[in-house]
Amino acid sequence: MKLSTKEAVFQNEVLTRFELFKSLFLTLPFQQVKDTGTLLPFFAQHCEKGVEKHQTPEEIINSFFVQHELYSDEQTQVDLLFRFVQYIERQVVLFDAIEDSSFKAIGKTDQSSQLGSLIKSSEINPELKRKIVGKLKDFSVRLVLTAHPTQFYPGTVLSIINDLIGAIKENDIHNIHLLLQQLGKTPFINNNKPTPVDEAISLAWFLENVFYKVASEIQTYIDDELGIETEEVRQLIELGFWPGGDRDGNPNVSAESTKKVATLLRTILFRCYYRDFRVVKRRITFRGVEKYMDNLQELFYENSFNPVENPVDETAQIVENLKAIQVVLKEDHNNLFVEIVDDLLRKVMTFGCFFTTLDIRQDSSILTQTFEYIIKKYPEETGISADFSSLSEVDKQTAIDFKELDLAFDEEATALEVDTLQVIRLLKDIQKSGSERAAQRFIISNCQQASDILGLRQLFLWSGWKKDTLTIDFVPLFETVDDLTRAADVMKSLYTNKEYAKHLKLRGNKQTIMLGYSDSTKDGGYLMANWSIYSAKIELTAIAREYDVDLVFFDGRGGPPARGGGKTQRFYASMGEEIANDHIQLTIQGQTISSQYGSLDTARFNIEQLLHAGIISDLKQRSGDTLTPHQKGIVDKLADLSYNKFMDLRKNPLFLSYLENLSPLKALSSINISSRPVKRNSDKELKLKDLRAISFVTAWSQLKQNIPGFYGVGTALKWAEQNNLWKDVQQLYLSSGFFQTLIDNCMMSMTKSNFDITSYMQYDEKYGEFWKMLHAEFLITKEYLLKLSNTSKLMENYPIDRESILARENIVLPLLIIQHYAIKVINEGKLDEKKREAYAKLIARTIYGVVNAGRNVA
Repeated sequence: MKLSTKEAVFQNEVLTRFELFKSLFLTLPFQQVKDTGTLLPFFAQHCEKGVEKHQTPEEIINSFFVQHELYSDEQTQVDLLFRFVQYIERQVVLFDAIEDSSFKAIGKTDQSSQLGSLIKSSEINPELKRKIVGKLKDFSVRLVLTAHPTQFYPGTVLSIINDLIGAIKENDIHNIHLLLQQLGKTPFINNNKPTPVDEAISLAWFLENVFYKVASEIQTYIDDELGIETEEVRQLIELGFWPGGDRDGNPNVSAESTKKVATLLRTILFRCYYRDFRVVKRRITFRGVEKYMDNLQELFYENSFNPVENPVDETAQIVENLKAIQVVLKEDHNNLFVEIVDDLLRKVMTFGCFFTTLDIRQDSSILTQTFEYIIKKYPEETGISADFSSLSEVDKQTAIDFKELDLAFDEEATALEVDTLQVIRLLKDIQKSGSERAAQRFIISNCQQASDILGLRQLFLWSGWKKDTLTIDFVPLFETVDDLTRAADVMKSLYTNKEYAKHLKLRGNKQTIMLGYSDSTKDGGYLMANWSIYSAKIELTAIAREYDVDLVFFDGRGGPPARGGGKTQRFYASMGEEIANDHIQLTIQGQTISSQYGSLDTARFNIEQLLHAGIISDLKQRSGDTLTPHQKGIVDKLADLSYNKFMDLRKNPLFLSYLENLSPLKALSSINISSRPVKRNSDKELKLKDLRAISFVTAWSQLKQNIPGFYGVGTALKWAEQNNLWKDVQQLYLSSGFFQTLIDNCMMSMTKSNFDITSYMQYDEKYGEFWKMLHAEFLITKEYLLKLSNTSKLMENYPIDRESILARENIVLPLLIIQHYAIKVINEGKLDEKKREAYAKLIARTIYGVVNAGRNVA
């Protein structure tokens, strides 16, 4: 079969080089590496043939060992399987590094030039330039790093990948060989579950090594190209941070860990400044700057290496001294080396003394519990009746009178109540140390009514904060299908509340609303989740415009399309007139961080893509991006049909049992990937509503079935064809960027599915019919997606991404066979404790490898 040009480039730049460099593993001076590396290709091929024949994992693995008599006893077999897993883990790292080193060669940057082309066009089009500059005055992209466990490289491995990328770019075989040796010796997993602070340290690697440089570079490029004066600069790229602040469902986060993370972020930032300042100091050796250089030396050094207990924001001092140096260089030294001073100044103006905004998040039930603790402890002071919880929503809103008090709490409070009240007070100290931007948002998960937000504001006013200096944004998170339906009514109640309206005015009339994709998909399926959020955005925008509120949508997106990932920049470029899009805010997590922002090239590309999407959606909106009432009716019907199909699946009595017994769902709770439990109410029997969306989606992806990313879509599209709406759906796909991206991302989920791996399940006495039902919907969805996109294979329009996904799926196929084999052995229940532990460890390690390989989300 003849390859397309892009496929040929990928073949030469990535796949061929991967095969070449992969051979270096065989030369590593480690015991048994050569034997493992020699046998692995035979094992991989054996797995492929076994899958083609629809053999069970036991049949595949047992028949392999029959051919290799050296591994005749169970212990040596398990040892070899474990070495295969370790070997493949490192192959995945090598593939990551090769792919990233080839980033420009395989054409990824073709799209990133869109922003540059747009800005270049403005040089000869003053009207376009005026519009772009006007747009940028009230536009920003905020990337919020979360510790959600969807990718498991520790910081040490990330550093090796980074160095490997450089060595591969230079074709430095000697250094590549040394780095592969380092990789062979470096552990991939934690011996203990990470704490929230550990997670922050791990993610800080990206802040220090990528975002610190890239964010200021892009800002400088745009400002210089558009001729924007430094004094008028509006920060375009903002960073947010959840480790240490996100306590929703994570009892391991405390006010103490929040304080440690805030201190950590500040200290790391100053060390970045200090490294840059040493370059400045080495070059700026002229008369007239001594005093300013001494001031900066002390500021940067002391904050880097001798941080005090309660620091203050020293941004203004730093800026003042850097600007003074600029003046001396201009007036006395012909601007010699002024560019390195400019660069440091821009970074300081971008990151201040805080680096990234630390968000606080907690579930509404905990906040309500804390509120009720206070009114029961202080009935007279608060003036609120102890039967508050039994009041109607309207009466609750009336009862909250926003009285300013400074109340204490004691041992009667639960740990979660104490943490809530402590962190509310701690936020004042964090803001003193790094300005309001250091920590200014409190996100209310599971927000269901206006009193959830009003009650939280009241908790702040009972904890010493004053109304006129309450520098906190209260951010409701709407996630389930029902919550999204009610969201507009909730916000209208807030906008019409006189006290809350005053607070909004204090906050520049800007309201941030978070919308979560993960639980929406788990709750209602792929199509309904995305359509519910899109519809909610239209309603919420209309309400905000009615009350003259500047609305900011903050999207809780995960890595895979089933959790809101995929071609996210295309969503933002196609929001249409009915959706507020002046600010783009989204979570990035797990493999999304390493794949999209793990290197300078990829980070610059993806940030510029988002910036371009936000600008172009306003300046050059396509008429088809604002859906007509008829089109909305069609999508609404498709979403309903898909939802019903998904809910029938969820209600199937085998649904949860299938996941528990055939996927590695149980193993997710035992591996050291996150400080947060795999499910809420972790000490109770598993219920779907308690299962975290990450665990839910990960379990399906390990089965290579990816149900949350497509199930119900095919049934809905078939209905459209049978009811004479197919031409309308086709037109929708061609004209609406939102709908096209929705369908294309669904194809990505399906490309990463492989029902052949689990085809043996169709013969299972208990789950056979259930598997067939899943497979039937996969086939019908594939048929209609290909028909709708007028293509012959999934993701045909994205050949580079398709080839990358298929290559990675091929690498991890042996891991999946080993994993499913180990699950079956454990489920049979015939093992002693020692052997059971060995197989459980085998499952855990395969999970790491499969997830790390599945980084293709954009």
